Amino acid sequence: MRGNPSNPARRRSFWLKQLHQWHWISSAICLIGMLLFALTGITLNHAAGIEAQPRVTSLEASLPPALLDEVRALAPADGAAAPAALRQWLAEQLRIDVGDAAAEWSADEIYFSLPRPGGDAWLSIDRATGEAQYERTDRGWISYLNDLHKGRNTGTAWRWFLDIFAVATLVFCLTGLLLLKLHAGNRPATWPVVGLGFAAPLLLAILFIH
Repeated sequence: MRGNPSNPARRRSFWLKQLHQWHWISSAICLIGMLLFALTGITLNHAAGIEAQPRVTSLEASLPPALLDEVRALAPADGAAAPAALRQWLAEQLRIDVGDAAAEWSADEIYFSLPRPGGDAWLSIDRATGEAQYERTDRGWISYLNDLHKGRNTGTAWRWFLDIFAVATLVFCLTGLLLLKLHAGNRPATWPVVGLGFAAPLLLAILFIH
């Protein structure tokens, strides 16, 4: 008659089950992110050899007299956001969303720097004439994905995603390492291969990066 499993065997079975569960859940969460970061790691590493053809879009318009009078009367300090009426007019007439972006205010001009992933943009409003000039530069999808990789000008929501992705990746790697430990007895090459994965970048950094 078969006896009950020993306590160590039960503990091993419990941890195997838990680690497998956490491993697959974390891998599912970070799978697409890891593919994206692996791909953009290659494009960033060869950025000098990847040609980009920037596309520039320019727009011009003039503020209506009532709004121009309101803008002339304002005297906010640098870093203040645009008034609601101006933001609404920009959204309706030029389809530009400046949101709460800080503006540089002077007696002659209101200037917005509007950086974005994969490009840049700026908006200038002449406070004397009411002329609004907008220019946007789009450097293409590769530049866009590269900026997502770096978190450049991506906003709060994307930064939160990067933090969650990083935690999921850590869980994936650590549970993978613990699973390797539990299975290492039947796989003699486990720790030499893990050691190689650690030693190779370390030696490259010591010998070739100065």
